[in-house]
Amino acid sequence: MSFRVVRSSKFRHVYGQALKREQCYDNIRVSKSSWDSTFCAVNPKFLAIIVESAGGGAFIVLPHNKVGRIAADHPLVGGHKGPVLDISWCPHNDNVIASGSEDCVVKVWQIPDGGLSRTLTEPVVDLVFHQRRVGLVVWHPSALNVLLTAGSDNQVVIWNVGTGEILVHIDSHPDIVYSACFNWDGSKLVTTCKDKKIRIYDPRTGEVESEAVCHEGSKATRAIFLRHGLIFTTGFNRSSERQYSLRAPDALSDPIVMVELDTSNGVMFPLYDPDTNLIYLCGKGDSVIRYFEVTPEPPFVHYINTFQTPDPQRGIGMMPKRGCDVTTCEISKFYRLNNNGLCQVISMTVPRKSDLFQEDLYPDTLAEDAAITAEKWIMGEDADPVTFSLKDRVSIVQGGYVSQSATKSLSVSKKANILNKSAVGTSKSASSATLGSGGGGGSSASNNNSSASAPISGITEKDLRDITDEIRKLKAIIVKHENRIRALEATIREQEEHAESAAPKANNTTTSSSSNDTKATSDSNNTNKEDANGSAATTAASEDV
Repeated sequence: MSFRVVRSSKFRHVYGQALKREQCYDNIRVSKSSWDSTFCAVNPKFLAIIVESAGGGAFIVLPHNKVGRIAADHPLVGGHKGPVLDISWCPHNDNVIASGSEDCVVKVWQIPDGGLSRTLTEPVVDLVFHQRRVGLVVWHPSALNVLLTAGSDNQVVIWNVGTGEILVHIDSHPDIVYSACFNWDGSKLVTTCKDKKIRIYDPRTGEVESEAVCHEGSKATRAIFLRHGLIFTTGFNRSSERQYSLRAPDALSDPIVMVELDTSNGVMFPLYDPDTNLIYLCGKGDSVIRYFEVTPEPPFVHYINTFQTPDPQRGIGMMPKRGCDVTTCEISKFYRLNNNGLCQVISMTVPRKSDLFQEDLYPDTLAEDAAITAEKWIMGEDADPVTFSLKDRVSIVQGGYVSQSATKSLSVSKKANILNKSAVGTSKSASSATLGSGGGGGSSASNNNSSASAPISGITEKDLRDITDEIRKLKAIIVKHENRIRALEATIREQEEHAESAAPKANNTTTSSSSNDTKATSDSNNTNKEDANGSAATTAASEDV
């Protein structure tokens, strides 16, 4: 007698639930770029989304309490000269975000608490190296201010954001880099490339430790390091079927698991939760989110369930565990971007009857503190990311985590660029910039910001507020006029099409009327000729008499 044993797992009944529309974010002009990016980044304080903008590139940053319909003139982060391709929040400072753009520049921004009150155009630091568009920005998991960038120039660069200098330059990729991911302590780096290969690097030296063919398909692939050292990849086979695989770093060419999912064109983004070992597969253009559990026993990657939505997703972001609501047993939260401008919030929950803190669902998770500095990391020191217990330091405000630590700031001491002509002869002098009150040394960017926001002589704060209000009103008027112009253009276009369709009929009528007129004219001419002949004959007869 045979019977099937159901695998025991506490995540077997995880279900997803979409929040009501009034608890989501609406009227967002999501970027229409064809670049394979998630277009969304989330942390416990803010939601950032890449949006369409004229005259350059921008993304919008929203506090989590600002839900509902977003105003068309909402302030943006708009300092790029080309469309923004990728954004990523710093894991060690919830107010710092990095962005890569088609203008070949990486910018690091400091977002004030409470969100933006006006459009932000001045970054903390510009990272200039790439010769072509920058489509990938990734932060180091444990070292402070270490940022990885990759561009279409096939170059991978690891920066020290605190000084604005390059730590490591990797130029061994023969084609565009699709993805990059550090392992748990940041001592290894895995990348996927357009040449269909997956590579493992030593991120400090840039040396290739191993490489192998990842997926045989020519479309984009993704690879991530799991917490215990294995590598999970997504890609396509030769028949353009989507598949995923699980590999060991010391045997990249021999996958532990290789499974075909379906046939679709959308690139799959693996979103990983290291606390629960759950992997969520979100395809671009899909209307589903599949989630799997990785375990030590075969078949190693266990399918759990699928969350179905009616609308396809254009982008997606995953909230860190610090931002989940532990009182409702929420283990993951996603922010889905739809084509209609709605950012839908989806909560993944484990059903439990008890209202007490579930320690088995919430082991120690990643904290917002860095384990080591960038200088120690580049010198060869490794450290696991700092973790903490959600039971001790969590407070629920509108369903999310609120930091209990003091407000931190990004301190930047940028060195002069010796390649810059204006810096010739002054390369020894370094300009320093510090944001917030936590930085030290050099000229403080927070002082610059405070001086910029302080009243100018002769202008009071009330005048500044009035000017800001007038600017907002003008922006709203411009948006209304743009809508009116579009409506008028559509009406004129319809009238022109109607006129063009009516033109052939008018031409036929004109032709028939002109032929009738011609016939009438010829008849009248014949009549005149007959009258003239008659009158001439009468005159001749009278002369004979």
